[in-house]
Amino acid sequence: MHPRKFEITQAAVICFLERGYHQTGVRDIARQAGISLGNLYNHFSGKDAVLAFIAELEGKELAGYIDLLSNPDDPRAAIEQFIDDYAVYVSHPENALLGLEILTEALRNPMIADVFGKNRNRLSDALVCCLNKGAEAGIFVPYDDPHAVACMMLDTLEGLGLRRLSNKTPNENGIQSIRTFIFNGLKL
Repeated sequence: MHPRKFEITQAAVICFLERGYHQTGVRDIARQAGISLGNLYNHFSGKDAVLAFIAELEGKELAGYIDLLSNPDDPRAAIEQFIDDYAVYVSHPENALLGLEILTEALRNPMIADVFGKNRNRLSDALVCCLNKGAEAGIFVPYDDPHAVACMMLDTLEGLGLRRLSNKTPNENGIQSIRTFIFNGLKL
């Protein structure tokens, strides 16, 4: 990746977090990056293209979780590690705030819903694979709709990240409570 493209992306994230996606213009991003508007357009066709690139970067960040869940030897251990690691990831203030900002913009903009929805679908599909493998092994209860269960798990973990925005200190009890809640729901 060209270093300037990365700088523009970082500047865009700062602007989106400070002003919101909807209130941020390409001029704001260029100003934050310390470049001309023309230079920004050398790398991106506009604000939506910057956000699409952020989605691409998010997809790379999620790849480790997807690999962990896709075909685990021990589905229970994979789910436990996923809960612990993903809870930390979504609890980083910039991830929680940007996720919330993207969610609200995705309700207005189908292109944004599509690019970030693909990442979420890949993650939920991997989680479904893990849940199904655990059910086949008799570790987890089988569900009629494992996709709905996977989405509820993601929603619960992401909700923890949002709740942590108002409480700046990490709360291991929150992660433990969610882990217990999820595993109680998966028990045979």
